[in-house]
Amino acid sequence: MRVGSGAAVARRRRITSLRGAGSYGLDAPYLIVVPTVAIAANVFQATWARTPWPLLGAAAVLLCLSSALYTSRIGKFAVWSTIVDGLALRGSERVLDLGCGRGAVLLLVARRLTSGRAVGVDLWRTQDQSGNSIDATRRNANADNVCDRIELHTADMSDLPFDRNSFDVVVSNIAIHNINEPARRERVIDEAVRVLRPGGRVLIADLRHARRYANRLAALGMINVERRSLGWRMWWGGPWAPTRLVSAEKPFR
Repeated sequence: MRVGSGAAVARRRRITSLRGAGSYGLDAPYLIVVPTVAIAANVFQATWARTPWPLLGAAAVLLCLSSALYTSRIGKFAVWSTIVDGLALRGSERVLDLGCGRGAVLLLVARRLTSGRAVGVDLWRTQDQSGNSIDATRRNANADNVCDRIELHTADMSDLPFDRNSFDVVVSNIAIHNINEPARRERVIDEAVRVLRPGGRVLIADLRHARRYANRLAALGMINVERRSLGWRMWWGGPWAPTRLVSAEKPFR
């Protein structure tokens, strides 16, 4: 009993160390609501018809729901913590987060900065993240004591309000795919490259369009363009909905 309790405490501490003290809601909350309704409907049908098949369907939906909840609440923090550590930031960098939401990746970066700044842009749509707002992100930054290391802007990521060569790193997590128009998604990639300094890096994690992002980055002259899966911790419901990371570096000219 004591061992189990110790393991649970250690697990909670690890999650807290990854997430910080903030509150981040749920990504794509409609993906949570729809499966929950489906489970309820299946259970009702099984009770009414006295057959196990709807219950098996409900169990499958529940498994998908659990995977999506894990990714939204824990998995993305674990994965991005490793990614950010891999950047080996000195602490003085300016890092831009496209579609920062309530600050999950933004604040992971900010906690590793000293004189640098983590800059987030978003349109703060609640259909993309529950409770999404600039005030919620500020509260999370305050809870993590990094208010002096962040800047928040209400802006369209396809038309950024920043000068050329303004940032050392540009990141984005599960955001660009929310833009429906292919031409606008392409402009997001163009803008990321425009504001990135020579020698800087861009890292884009998304559910869809990873190959197109990589192709566009290569067409814009970026080097070391790579595309890889982020593994089971970033499955949004199962292996059929994986997250892929596209990374690239801006050459010195």
